[in-house]
Amino acid sequence: MTNLIVMLLNLVVLLLVARAILSWVRLGPDSRFRPVVDVVYRMTEPILAPIRRVLPAMGGFDLSPLLVIIAIRLVQGAI
Repeated sequence: MTNLIVMLLNLVVLLLVARAILSWVRLGPDSRFRPVVDVVYRMTEPILAPIRRVLPAMGGFDLSPLLVIIAIRLVQGAI
């Protein structure tokens, strides 16, 4: 059971890193990668939105993925 939780948390970290990278790339609405980008955003937004509401803006940088990844790594260390 512990291995499953760790694997799921690793998947979330991977999705967060993918989202951070995708935020730097602008894709058109007709891009063939648009469905993948949409799935990544839909899967990560429920995790990041509450953090963004609490975290102050940092000069245009969104640090919420970094904070979530740190929290996940702390949880994994405790497991």
